[in-house]
Amino acid sequence: MRTADFDFELPPERIADRPASPRDAARLLRIGRDALEDRIFRELPELLSPGDLLVVNDTKVIPARIEGKRGAAHIEATLHKAEGPAVWRAFARPAKRLKPGDVIEIAEGFQARVLAKGEAGEVTLEFSVGGAELIAALGRHGQMPLPPYIPRPQGALAADREDYQTIFARSEGAVAAPTASLHFTPALLEALARRGIGMAQVTLHVGAGTFLPVKVDNIEDHRMHAEWGEISAATADAVNRTKAKGGRIVAVGTTSLRLLESVAAADGTLVPFTGDTAIFITPGYRFKLVDRLVTNFHLPRSTLFMLVAAFTGLERMKRAYAHAIASGYRFYSYGDACFLEPEPV
Repeated sequence: MRTADFDFELPPERIADRPASPRDAARLLRIGRDALEDRIFRELPELLSPGDLLVVNDTKVIPARIEGKRGAAHIEATLHKAEGPAVWRAFARPAKRLKPGDVIEIAEGFQARVLAKGEAGEVTLEFSVGGAELIAALGRHGQMPLPPYIPRPQGALAADREDYQTIFARSEGAVAAPTASLHFTPALLEALARRGIGMAQVTLHVGAGTFLPVKVDNIEDHRMHAEWGEISAATADAVNRTKAKGGRIVAVGTTSLRLLESVAAADGTLVPFTGDTAIFITPGYRFKLVDRLVTNFHLPRSTLFMLVAAFTGLERMKRAYAHAIASGYRFYSYGDACFLEPEPV
């Protein structure tokens, strides 16, 4: 298929620059097999059945956008994947001003040395501190890595440190939020529990590569950036028990779905996992495990819109997005959400 097949027009005013307040007041569009239905996110329990299992991503966003100097040159970099306690891949600009061996001065006692240069502005950086010290230094000197479509001319706001973090955030390492989970509140979690909906957690450290546009004409030529993930034995057991009892697996976010589908066996069973995934899901993919998907509205021509088109059908997703645009839904990371039912097999 061609990348142009996944294009659509989105008015700029439909892009949200702040989250809904309270978070579960965001709108929720049920994209069903039979119809579209306008809902509010706090009504999610009504779309689920007792015995279903929600699988959320517990990754925690770090302040991964840094600024520094290489001599007189101003350098910005957004970390996107850890390669070691002190080594990260990053997208830098202007990358053309950097070469291996250069040192970027970020703050007193906090530097990054360029180990290697890649394509499309990617560099490998080795920091002067590592592990917990590096995370602490980023907390002091970094900014939250908001996606480029959220305008912050003066940098991320103080409120973004809380707004761009989910209620499930525990495992530090993401440089982008699993945004479908931004809509959950303690009250909603209580309502889900009362209805008999189970909860399980996976970890996928979302990378900045999730925002990279697909620049190739044929989607088969696009290369996904790898992201690190983990599925615990407890989560694998919860998923397998739910399936055995006839419950549905509901992935909260494309990150959870991609990790589950990366690890699931052909018969839909799940095992514990730790490692990288670079799965690229496009129309024609046969889903092995996930029965429903909760996700936000995605960019045109993006790998995430390709994924939802694979799950629910391209024409149905285009009709749903047209309805959402006409009805004033808010798009992207701080925007509203969808509840997707799969395309009939």
